[in-house]
Amino acid sequence: MICYAVIDTNVLVSALLSGHDDAATVQVIGKLFSGEVIPLFSEEILNEYNEVLRRKKFKFSEALIVDLISVIEQYGKMVIPSPTGEILPDLKDLPFYEVVAEKRDDDAYLVTGNIRHFPKKPFIVTANEFLEILKRK
Repeated sequence: MICYAVIDTNVLVSALLSGHDDAATVQVIGKLFSGEVIPLFSEEILNEYNEVLRRKKFKFSEALIVDLISVIEQYGKMVIPSPTGEILPDLKDLPFYEVVAEKRDDDAYLVTGNIRHFPKKPFIVTANEFLEILKRK
């Protein structure tokens, strides 16, 4: 069964900073590379990935950033979301929420490290919760 996921930027950063292959965020990103999970994104999400991952404080190599974003673009699906009218504590999170809301009929999840920034919904999950969902499928 195909599973779709909108990956919050904080999950990408956490995975890239982690020194542990068994970290949940690293495993989630690995599922993108293996094709087990199809990433969903919008132009706004790609712009945020590009901006945040290039912040000097992270010191990620340009090659690593390009490879990661290329995989997301190549194997993922671009979504043009409809406005949901949802009010979130941080408006920067809205593009992620609206993309997952647009694709909910396709078994899509929003994987985030900031669960409290979003409404309590069964499709908004942490990396650990997402891995458990995948195990059950």
